[in-house]
This record gives sequence, structure tokens and C-alpha cells, in this order.
Amino acid sequence: MRPAISIPVHFPDGFDPVAMRRFLARAEELDFHSAWVGEQVLGSMPHLGSAELLSYAAACTERIRLGVAMLVTSVHTPVHLAKTLSTVDQLSGGRLDVGVALGVRATMFSAFQVDPATRVSRFTEGLRLMRACWTESKIDFDGRFWQLSGAQMEPKPLQKPGPPIWFGGSSPAAVRRAARLGDAFMGAGSQTSEQFATQVRVLREALVEEGRDPHTFPIGKRIYVAVDDNPEHARAAVGAGLDRMYRYWGLVGDTIAPVAVYGTAEQVTEKLREVADAGADLLLLNPLDDDEVQMERLAAEVIPALA
Repeated sequence: MRPAISIPVHFPDGFDPVAMRRFLARAEELDFHSAWVGEQVLGSMPHLGSAELLSYAAACTERIRLGVAMLVTSVHTPVHLAKTLSTVDQLSGGRLDVGVALGVRATMFSAFQVDPATRVSRFTEGLRLMRACWTESKIDFDGRFWQLSGAQMEPKPLQKPGPPIWFGGSSPAAVRRAARLGDAFMGAGSQTSEQFATQVRVLREALVEEGRDPHTFPIGKRIYVAVDDNPEHARAAVGAGLDRMYRYWGLVGDTIAPVAVYGTAEQVTEKLREVADAGADLLLLNPLDDDEVQMERLAAEVIPALA
């Protein structure tokens, strides 16, 4: 089991570089496997850009892996995105993990001149083009949406053939797509442990059908978490945090609160063990408030009990 931590991305009072450097240094000292950001282009939360924040994190750390979960790649131009991610991988010394997803139907695709009806085909074609940019010295690509002839992109990512690509998604079709095209799978924070367990079963069956070894295919899950000696305080913190994050998308804290893990250290440990037993070998722990305090408590009181 590999513990990972979510990097704070919301700054209602403006970015605090001192606090960010302190958080990242401490995450590395505590030996977290990786630190992750999310992506939000449109939304009500003061969410910093993912690639920009990962570049900052790369300059503040030396060993910890850095990831983004999830990029809605169908609203990005794949050539630009390939260049950006290649640059972040170079800046980090080859420590980048890339999460990709289709996006929910509430995504405002019209803001990006994307027809929602084409989002799956744009997603898969864009991924093929990104990988071509990362691996081919001369890029000849004749796709439905993008065409290149004799193009070149340098430098390539430091990791070969490129950063590991973690697929997100909750539907059976999305999970099977991960088995076919991805390097790893990341369960969403908005899914319960029971829903995640179902997805893992579908994933493992699909991996076997694709001739891939389920035992060597990394599986993770984002988990919204709150540790508090008073379980009611923890529940209130989770509800308020999820309300801030998801109200823009039409969900309120009480509606989505069951996806979170909260309570005393012992209760959180038990619930995280259930996620691990369901198939997650990477637990992306995502506090919703008091990030530094929560990270310390998770490292001191929860993670050792999971080993």
C-alpha cells in the first residue's frame, strides 16, 4: 500500500508560497509516495492551474512523485498538452504521473468548442497523438480531429516512453477503456468504497481479456478524508468541504458526504483498509481542510496502522 497526499489547490485569500513550500517539504519528509493536484478550469473554487502548480512543486521537492488527477483531456489541444506535460516531467526529473478522464456530462464543453458527442473519440485520438509527440522523432498523424506531417517536438519526457497515464472514470465502459489504453487506474473521490470495489472487479476482468496482468497494473483511489477525535466534527468538516467543492456541479455536502472517510484515527484506518482490500494499492488521501494538520495526523496515526 502506497500512501499519497493531495496538494492544496484552493487559495481564497491568495497563494501562500511559504505555506506551500512547507507543505511539500513535509510531505517529502513524511515519505509519502506521491503528491497530487486536481484540475478545474471552470468552477467556483479558487483552484490554481494544475501544470503550473506541479512545476512549482517540482522546484520545491527532490524525491516525491508528482501527479495530476484528472485532466479532462478532450478540452485540451493534445499537442499543447503533450508539450506542457513533457516540460513538467523534465522539470521534475522524471517524477510525473498523469491522470486523464473524459469529464462529466456537466462539463461546459461549449466553452472549449468541443461537441460533447465527440468527446470519447477526441479523448482516444488525443491520447494517441500525445504519445506520438512523446515518442516519435518525426510525427506523421492523420486523425479525425488533428493532422501532422513531419512534425517534431523536443524535448521528449525524461520518463520513457512517457509519464505513466492513469485513467479515471466510473462507468463500465470507462473502466474497460482504462484496461485497454491506460497504464494505471484511479478511482474517483466522488465514488464510495463499494462503487470502487465494483469498478476494480470490472477492471481486472477487462485486463485479463486484454491479455494484461492484473497484478502488475497499478490501481489507486482518491479519498476525501478527515481525522478528528470527535467524529461529529469530522463529519461536519467533510460536509462543508464537499459542499464547497461540488455545489457548483449541483451536489451539496449532505448528498455526497457518504463518499468520504472521516472519524477518529481508528475509524479512518478501518475505512481505508476497506479501500485497500477492494484493490487500491495507492491511497490518494485528500483532506478537505487544515491540510497540514491532517497530513501530520494521517502520517502519525493512520498510515502506520495500515502497514
